[in-house]
Amino acid sequence: MEKHVIVLMGPAGAGKSTVASYIEEKWQIPQVITHTTRPKREGEVDGVDYYFETATTFPENHYLEQVEYAGNRYGSSMEGLERGWQKKHLVSIVLDTKGGETYRKVLGGKVCLWYITVSNASILKERLVGRGDDEAAIEKRLNSAEFKRDLELPTNMEGHATVIYNDNWNETKEEIDKLIKGMK
Repeated sequence: MEKHVIVLMGPAGAGKSTVASYIEEKWQIPQVITHTTRPKREGEVDGVDYYFETATTFPENHYLEQVEYAGNRYGSSMEGLERGWQKKHLVSIVLDTKGGETYRKVLGGKVCLWYITVSNASILKERLVGRGDDEAAIEKRLNSAEFKRDLELPTNMEGHATVIYNDNWNETKEEIDKLIKGMK
């Protein structure tokens, strides 16, 4: 069976991590764990939510893609992807759109791009506040070039990515279920 990765992209607060958790729980599609230098949020676990790195340990990994976002480094390693594929031939990963572009270039047909978004961008700030992020960090993120870039699907991904509007969670789950059934 050929290996594939579902790349979940979109702006902060759109629900990428929620989608990744849902497809892991319902469909047993493991999430590839990525690396970051940002501090852990309350309840997060190293090696489960992210590999939490320091400025010293971050460069020691072999990255397929990496990016600086809101002053922190994020990246996904080829080793992490291979560890995911050892569990299942279909895995998911949460990336920004720049990472999604890189995955598509490097892995080609092994990549299924899903762009998760909402109909009204004002919902995104409410969701970031609701998940307990620091107010100053939220403002910094909302004003970052990366956040603004991820508010829209890049034109070079149009026709290559499935756009999912996560305005209503029950409708989103139905759409995801149809997509997964179509992949099996």
